[in-house]
Amino acid sequence: MCGIAGTYRWPDGKAVTDRLTDVLAHRGPDGAGRYGHRAGDGEVQLGHRRLSIIDLSETGAQPMVKDDLSLTYNGELYNAPELRAELAASGVRFRGTSDTEVLLEAWRRWGTDCLPRLRGMFAFGIFDERTGELVLARDQLGIKPLFLLRRGEGLVFASELKALAAVTGGSLRVDDAALVASLLYYWVPDSRCAFREAEKLPPGSWLRCRPDGRVERGQYWNLRDVAAEGQERARSGELPDLAAVVEESTRQHLLSDVPVATFLSGGLDSSYLTALAARDRPGISAYTIGFRAEDAKFEAMPDDLRYARQVAGQFGVDLHEIEIAPNVLDLLPQMTHHLDEPIGDPAAINTFLICSAAREAGVKVMLSGMGADELFAGYRKHLANLLAVRYQRVPRPLRRGLSRAVDRLPVATSRRGFRSVRFAKRFLSFADLSEEAAFRRSYTMYDQDELLALVNPDLAGTVDDVLTEHADIYQDNALDDFVNRMCLGDARMFLPGLNLAYTDRSSMAASTEVRVPYVDVEVVKAAFAVPGDRKIVGRQSKAVLKEAALSVLPREIAYRPKGLFSAPLRAWMSRDLAPLVREVVNDGVLVNSGILRRDALERMVAEDAAGQRDFSKHLWHVLTLEYWYRGATSGSGQRQVV
Repeated sequence: MCGIAGTYRWPDGKAVTDRLTDVLAHRGPDGAGRYGHRAGDGEVQLGHRRLSIIDLSETGAQPMVKDDLSLTYNGELYNAPELRAELAASGVRFRGTSDTEVLLEAWRRWGTDCLPRLRGMFAFGIFDERTGELVLARDQLGIKPLFLLRRGEGLVFASELKALAAVTGGSLRVDDAALVASLLYYWVPDSRCAFREAEKLPPGSWLRCRPDGRVERGQYWNLRDVAAEGQERARSGELPDLAAVVEESTRQHLLSDVPVATFLSGGLDSSYLTALAARDRPGISAYTIGFRAEDAKFEAMPDDLRYARQVAGQFGVDLHEIEIAPNVLDLLPQMTHHLDEPIGDPAAINTFLICSAAREAGVKVMLSGMGADELFAGYRKHLANLLAVRYQRVPRPLRRGLSRAVDRLPVATSRRGFRSVRFAKRFLSFADLSEEAAFRRSYTMYDQDELLALVNPDLAGTVDDVLTEHADIYQDNALDDFVNRMCLGDARMFLPGLNLAYTDRSSMAASTEVRVPYVDVEVVKAAFAVPGDRKIVGRQSKAVLKEAALSVLPREIAYRPKGLFSAPLRAWMSRDLAPLVREVVNDGVLVNSGILRRDALERMVAEDAAGQRDFSKHLWHVLTLEYWYRGATSGSGQRQVV
């Protein structure tokens, strides 16, 4: 796992590439390298920062140059041993044991046809000295990021957006649509980028730059097609052996020449992976978090620690418990910087602190249960949307009466919050809507009217564009299974836009690699071959994964209520961050520039303080957006909405 960067036919490419790799130093503190070569009437420069995981010797150093091919690569190939054996049988001679060299030789033999054969997480740039062509590629599911910026016939790319911002002298302009999307979702969809001139290479795709200035793009893997193929398998009655698929993926994700540990929340996903990992690595370490007792009580958070301890004890895991009582006033700007784009999920703080603790203990690699909820319908929103279909059969007068009654209930007092009331209010906010609108509203921050009331009126058209994009992506499939339509929407938007994005940035900020065995091409294929009525059975979410997990986990762990990998936001907002909220609402850059409307923010603060509605998540994201926007515009002065 590393940081990659480079330029192609870009002015001062050598100096720019050195600056890019300097900004990415936290992603790879174990080594640095740069390669340069002529490319047409210009040059190519490839930079690399190394986090040594596989082949710790110099034979794994990058950029790797071998027989006219040069590669800068960020990621891990879990099927590298199989590919190495196939290539060696065809006569390839390897100098070392790194997966980097396997990728380089796979490219030499198969070109872009090698991409669908790769099983892992990756983003890379590869240059062919004979043709003068540079190709960029990204993994199938968008686990690893790759940002790029084109000007004329030149291109610059990097693992993080902040690196591109650093070498363009603060000239990048904030994209209005990305800003509005961030407000809606509390993250920026992978289809958009926070700066207008920059872009993200889409998952499952490649881009080729030719020395004559032509640029060619291709897509080698499409999640929509995988879901359609899975539906056909399900119709034929060909159900996958999910336990075997997850076990194999976990075993492959343990491939490493350095110690590997796991996240262990005590929930199903992390417990299942930890139990499987402990079979292959007896005594493996795991890291779990807890919160200050007063914060957890105020938030009405479940006690996950006792479940984590139970799993650790049963499977001989070396459990490290970290109590999170962070100085959020210091961590907020720090995390906003690390996350690159305005992402308002406080789980990023948890990931950063866990990875920091693991790194201090000498651990470079962590396994995470990320992705299981998206693929197997494990979020409350999935069950809630199914229940909403039944709720719509209730006579309208009864629904109106229930809605009025719930609306009057408080979500919190001065001493504690009421989760059931929060859930009920959330459910009723979308239960009467059509499928796509209900699904969107079940996990986004605002409905259309609320979002329009919050932003500058000049952005009304942009709000429409962002909502239309969600509808287009959600409806872009031929699935006849409601649950799998939701899972596909999550896997295309929620997973790469939020969870994989914050996991990459938060972990790499601590110079730690996080691997996600559920977000694996074979697991994904298996997941979409499972009918929705096997994922949600009655009111049991993620039922098929729970059945599979019983092969190793006790029933009380596999079927325990869902935990939360989050933070006690209400406690933080009402105590630690209350003065900062007032400052941002009254005199923040977003308000003073006219992007956000002060009156709308003041209403949110007042209703939240009164305990009538829970706006803690909304206000937290306003703080993250404020800090991000300050940094994004500091190089070119305060920006006005146009």
